[in-house]
Amino acid sequence: MTERLTLPVLPLREVVLFPGVSTPIGAGRPTTLRAIEAALKSESRLIFAVAQRENVDAVTPGVLYTTGTIAKISQIQRGLGGVQLLLHGEHRGTALHYVENGRYLEAVVREAEDLPPLNLEDPAFMALHREARERASELGQKSGLPEEVVGQVLEGVTDPGRFADLVAGYLEVKPAERQALLETLSVEERLRRVLVHVQRQIGVLDAQEHIKSQVQEELGERQREMFLREQMKAIRKELGEEDEGTEVEQLRKRFEALDLPEAAKKEVDRELDRLERANRDSMEAQVIRTYLETMAELPWNTRAPEALDLKRAAEILEQDHYGLKDVKDQVLEFLAVRQLRQRAPQGETRGPGDDEQTRGSILLFVGPPGVGKTSIAKSIARAMGRPYVRISLGGARDEADIRGHRRTYVGAMPGRIIQGMKQAGAKNPVFLLDEVDKLGISFQGDPAAALLEVLDPAQNDSFTDHYLGVPFDLSEVLFVATANFLQSIPGPLLDRLETVNFAGYTEREKLEIAKRYLVPRQLHENGLTAEQLEVSDAALGEIISSYTREAGVRQLEREIGKLGRKVARRIAGGEVERVAVDAKDVDDLIGRPKVHPERKAREDQIGVATGMYYTPVGGDIMFVEASVMRGKGELVLTGQLGDVMKESARAALTYAKSHADQLGIPQHAFADSDIHIHVPAGAIPKDGPSAGVTMATALVSALSKRQARHDLAMTGEVTLRGRVLPIGGVKEKVLGAVRAGIRTVVLPKENGPDLEDLPEDVRKSLEVHLVDDLDEVLTLALRGARFEAGHLVFDGDVPIEPGLVAKHN
Repeated sequence: MTERLTLPVLPLREVVLFPGVSTPIGAGRPTTLRAIEAALKSESRLIFAVAQRENVDAVTPGVLYTTGTIAKISQIQRGLGGVQLLLHGEHRGTALHYVENGRYLEAVVREAEDLPPLNLEDPAFMALHREARERASELGQKSGLPEEVVGQVLEGVTDPGRFADLVAGYLEVKPAERQALLETLSVEERLRRVLVHVQRQIGVLDAQEHIKSQVQEELGERQREMFLREQMKAIRKELGEEDEGTEVEQLRKRFEALDLPEAAKKEVDRELDRLERANRDSMEAQVIRTYLETMAELPWNTRAPEALDLKRAAEILEQDHYGLKDVKDQVLEFLAVRQLRQRAPQGETRGPGDDEQTRGSILLFVGPPGVGKTSIAKSIARAMGRPYVRISLGGARDEADIRGHRRTYVGAMPGRIIQGMKQAGAKNPVFLLDEVDKLGISFQGDPAAALLEVLDPAQNDSFTDHYLGVPFDLSEVLFVATANFLQSIPGPLLDRLETVNFAGYTEREKLEIAKRYLVPRQLHENGLTAEQLEVSDAALGEIISSYTREAGVRQLEREIGKLGRKVARRIAGGEVERVAVDAKDVDDLIGRPKVHPERKAREDQIGVATGMYYTPVGGDIMFVEASVMRGKGELVLTGQLGDVMKESARAALTYAKSHADQLGIPQHAFADSDIHIHVPAGAIPKDGPSAGVTMATALVSALSKRQARHDLAMTGEVTLRGRVLPIGGVKEKVLGAVRAGIRTVVLPKENGPDLEDLPEDVRKSLEVHLVDDLDEVLTLALRGARFEAGHLVFDGDVPIEPGLVAKHN
């Protein structure tokens, strides 16, 4: 019979110690510490380690199992509030009974012997033992232990019972199951139970590894991030930081407050359901959330209150802009039509095919830079009481700029039209499309083609942005487009626009604009008062004529601003208290003149005629010089002339040749002479048909050796038969001639109505001749010329008969 031992008891919580296994144990209860001290005082340092049935602090014999492990205290480390022990299990032990000695528990323990199999050489037992070893080795390797270490540990234990205890000590099973293994004395049964647990853990590890590999293959980096975010979410939840409100419900409430069209409502509901199912921090949820927030911020049925008052609109246009009478008239006519359509009873103003009472029309403001196209659009918005939105289309070359990107693309966003509507916050804004003539084309599509739907009143009530994917109503938007050149706008797009032409300002208009708007604005921007800086009309006129050359007033404002800064520096430096600027002071303040406009010639000359031309920055005069020299009948053209202008010169020469008898030009003058036609300012390209009459006049003057008038300017296209055809830009050309000091102009007869565009004071100061053919032009332009009997004669000439023209040259 085995010897009985009386040993101090070490109660274990959630831990079972097996024989042959070393385990670290922490102890801190007073009775446990006294039991440890008693064990350390004995020579054997043995203690009875037994598991508790329940995890309680107060230990009584009733909460302890009877089967435990006789263990030896190998190491001890003392600390504040407790000790750390390293226990090594020696033998199984059975507590015959427990004794409370007042200081700690003691147990009368008898060593429990293993029950080996009857035949250790039994094949079944040997197979069980070998299988247990192999599976234990496999479990150790799958747990991440090196194969060599696992092999050394398992090979060091040959006894089947001890091997079962060793493996059981490292199994991750519940304490009750570990206690059951400890109480199993039959070695064969213990091996079998251990093998079952080992197999189960191997299965768990295999399944875990399989799941891990599948997850890594399917999810990748993005799902790894999602997994980490889920862990963070769980941590925040444990910390009580979870967001109370649900985002989806908030969005639903926002959309319920909107009266969405059926198609939009259906799409929104679908996306809300997707957002509800998606992980909050996933990329998909972020895309859906952005889309829904964009949809919620659009003005589906929000309209700005509109107050159309023509009288107030006229006052606003007059306050904001000087001149532009025709433009203001067109804008006010347009507003008057809208006002009448809005006042009419529902249905009375509808025509065939109309499905809305008021559709937004599309105006196109065309003109040179700086003439007020953009500011007029802003004034229209102010007069109508509507929001104002401006987008610049200059350089846009992607269709997605207009229609947006499809949501399948990363970073997709709505087009600029929908973004502008979102910015306006109402579905009836004044929407300015700036610089539509500067749209580009690339492999990404043609934005001008995408604008066709936007600017068509018959289609834009269902404009579909690629990002939204549902129709959006633009029919109540008042679109206004601006451009510098009509030629750059594609025909189908231009067909949808109502053109309003902006002409350049005259010098008188620029002077008034400077006095009313530019000077006060620059005084404010430069910190000056009207008392500190006074600019005379003569000074402004000098700046306009000698420092700027433009149709608008931007450069003029820059020069006035420069003048203001110069004066501000003098006043701030204490040099002066106030400055009055006159024409003679301009040079000293802002430097020498930058523009040198043409002035009329000082005297009549042979072969020099004065023409008029038009540019986007205004009109001016030009001189056409013709010279005849010995040669072989060639025509030389210089001055960087374009093809059309060269053709005009050839047409003028053909006319002179075919009418040589009537013009008094000898026939040999063409065969024995070269004719050189030159237009000065050779660095500037020139083209157009309107210089035809000027070239013909200079040519006839040179060939007939008669002087052309220096105080007369002309313009008009000429045909081979001598007809004078109408041209464009009459207002600008005539104003340029007046600026050059010319008071007599010759125009095609069909351009007579264009004279009404001139200011009244300019018309009164001019002598205008309207002509049908070149004979009339030559009579007016060549000094002392007149036609008699179908021939050109000059004052002082003797009347001649048709066959004798050559003798008089």
